[in-house]
Amino acid sequence: HLMPNGAVPGEPVKKDENSRRGNWGNQIEFVLTSVGYAVGLGNVWRFPYLCYRNGGGAFMLPYFIMLVFCGIPLFFLELSFGQFASLGCLGVWKISPMFKVFVLVGFGVGYGMMVVSTYIGIYYNVVICIAFYYFFMSMTNLLPWTYCNNPWNTADCTGVVGSGRHLNASLANATTTLVAGVSEVVNRTKRTSPSEEYWKHYVLNISDDIGNFGEVRLPILGCLAVSWCVVFLCLIRGVKSSGKVVYFTATFPYVVLTILFIRGITLDGAINGIKYYLTPQWQKVLDAKVWGDAASQIFYSLGCAWGGLITMASYNKFHNNCFRDSIIISITNCATSVYAGFVIFSILGFMAHHLNVPVSEVADHGPGLAFVAYPEALTLLPISPLWSLLFFFMLILLGLGTQFCLLETLVTAIVDEIGTDWIIRNKTIITLVVAIAGFLLGVPLTTRAGIYWLLLMDNYAASFSLVIISCIMCICIMYIYGHRNYFKDVEMMLGFPPPLFFKVCWRFISPLIISFILIFTVIQYKPITYNDYVYPGWSLAIGFAMALSSVICIPIYALYKISRSPGATFRERLKNACRSHPKWGPALQEHRTGRYAPMASEDTVEARPLKEKEELKEELKEEEKEKERKDEISLTIQGSNGSTNTHNNPNPSA
Repeated sequence: HLMPNGAVPGEPVKKDENSRRGNWGNQIEFVLTSVGYAVGLGNVWRFPYLCYRNGGGAFMLPYFIMLVFCGIPLFFLELSFGQFASLGCLGVWKISPMFKVFVLVGFGVGYGMMVVSTYIGIYYNVVICIAFYYFFMSMTNLLPWTYCNNPWNTADCTGVVGSGRHLNASLANATTTLVAGVSEVVNRTKRTSPSEEYWKHYVLNISDDIGNFGEVRLPILGCLAVSWCVVFLCLIRGVKSSGKVVYFTATFPYVVLTILFIRGITLDGAINGIKYYLTPQWQKVLDAKVWGDAASQIFYSLGCAWGGLITMASYNKFHNNCFRDSIIISITNCATSVYAGFVIFSILGFMAHHLNVPVSEVADHGPGLAFVAYPEALTLLPISPLWSLLFFFMLILLGLGTQFCLLETLVTAIVDEIGTDWIIRNKTIITLVVAIAGFLLGVPLTTRAGIYWLLLMDNYAASFSLVIISCIMCICIMYIYGHRNYFKDVEMMLGFPPPLFFKVCWRFISPLIISFILIFTVIQYKPITYNDYVYPGWSLAIGFAMALSSVICIPIYALYKISRSPGATFRERLKNACRSHPKWGPALQEHRTGRYAPMASEDTVEARPLKEKEELKEELKEEEKEKERKDEISLTIQGSNGSTNTHNNPNPSA
C-alpha cells in the first residue's frame, strides 16, 4: 500500500523524490496550496450573489450536480495529468509516443494556459492591493467611509449611521425618504452611500472614461508594490517556501469567516438575510440560465484550464493519491462558497433591517460587495474597525492563495521549458523577473481609469477562452492520446484504475457540459458596463483580442512548429513536426515501467517516427511487456486491500 507521504514501501527514503525539480514537503502542503488556489475572492463575492439571484436554496441542486459531473472530474484530470509527467502546464504536453499530433496541439494549449494565467495574475494582484489599502485604512478609531462629512463626499451622500452635528436637515430628510422606500429628495433619484463615494471619489478617484487614464493613484501603487513583494517573498524558494506559508494563508480565512459568521447571526435581521439567501424558488430550476450559472461558477471557481492545477500537481510524488486529493479540494471549495454566503447575507440582512428596506436593495457582488456594500454594513457594528480589519485581512489571504499559484505556474512553465541546470539553480531570479514584470504591467490599473481596465480583463481575458482551452484539453487526452492509454497511465501511477464514473465523465459528460458552458456564455453575452458607464466599442475590441490571444496560441504554435520543421513539401514538414517526444512519461527512471520502460537506444528512438511498420512492431512488443509486468506492478503498487508489499523481492512469485 502507499504510505501517507506518497512513497512506496521498499523504495529508498529520500527527502525529495525528484531531486532536480523538488517536491512538496508533504501532502498537506499540496492540499492546502490547492485549497488556497481554488478558494479565492469569487467564493466570497460571487457565489452568494449567484445563489440568491438564481433561486436561493434551489440553486444548490444544479450547483452540486455540476460539481459532481464536471467540477471534480476535470479537477482530477488536471491533477493526474500534471502529477504523471511531473511537468508544468507547458512541458506536460510532451505527450504520446503513439499519438504524435497531440504534441502539436498540446503545446498551443500550454501556451494558452500561460497567457490566461498572465492576464489573471496582473489584475488579480491589483484587487489584492486594494484590499491591502482598505486594510491599512481600517487601522483607525473611525472608519473613513462612515459619514458623509468628508471632502470627497457629494450632496447626494446619505449615511446609514447618524453623523452627529454634521447631520443637517437635508440628510435627515434623505434618510426618512430612504426608509420609506423612495429615493427622491431635491434632484436626487438614488441614495449614494458614504462607502460608495469613498470607493469612487477617494480610493479610485475614478475618471469619466476608460481612455482617460489620469494620474497614477500613488497609495494604490504603493499597495501594489507591497502585494507583489509579499507574493515574491512567499515564492522565493518555490513550493518549498510557499508550502510553509499556506499553513497560515489557507487556514486563517476560515477562522475569520467563523468569527464574522458568529458575529453576523447574532445581529437583528440576520435571519432575514439568510432566508433571502437560502429560501428555495424551485420554479427557477427549470430555467436554463440557472444551470448555466451553476456550471460556469463551478468551472471558474475551481481554476480549471488556468494551468495552476497541473503545475501544483507536478510537484507531487509520483504515487500520491491525487484522486483522493481532487475530491477533498473540490468539496472544500464548494463548501466554502456556501459557508461564505451565510457570512455575507447575515450582515447584509442586518443592514437591510436597519434601513427598513428589502435585502435585494443592499445585496451586491464583485468589487461592489467587497469594497462598498459589506464595508458599509460593518460601520453599523460596535468596534467597526476591528471587523473591517478582519474582513479585509481575509480577502488578502484568499487572494494571495490564488496569486501564489498563478505566479508559480508562469515560473514553472519557463523553467521546465528552458530546463538548463543554470535556470533550475537560479529559479529565484526568474521568479523575481516575473514578479517585477507583473508589477509594471499592473501600473496602468492603478490609474484613475484602472477599474475600467480591471473589469475589462476580468470579463474577457479569462472567460470563454478558458472554456475552449479546457474542452480542447479533454478532447486531446481522451481522443487523440487515447482514453485507454490515459487510464493505464493513471493506474500505473495510483495503483488502481480511474473509477468507471470518471471514465464516463472524462469521455462524454464533462466535454458536453463544457460545450454547454461555452454555448451558454455566447448566448448570454452582453457588452460590459460599469454602473451607468457603457464601454466604447474600441475597448470591447481590446477585450475580445485578449480573450482570443490565449486561444490563438493553439493554431499559431502548430503553424510555427510546421514552418520550422525540415521537409520539401507541407506533408513532409507536417510529418516531421508531429514527431513524438521520447521523454514523455514519468519523470524518474525508477517509475518508467510497462510501455515506458527503456526499449532501445536513443538513435532508434529518434528514428522510430520515420518507420511506421517498425513503430507498430515496437508498440506490440511494449504491450506484451506490459502484460508480463502486470502482476509485478500490482504487487509493487498495492491498492487499498492492505496486502503485503513485495517490492524488494526481484521474483514476485517467490
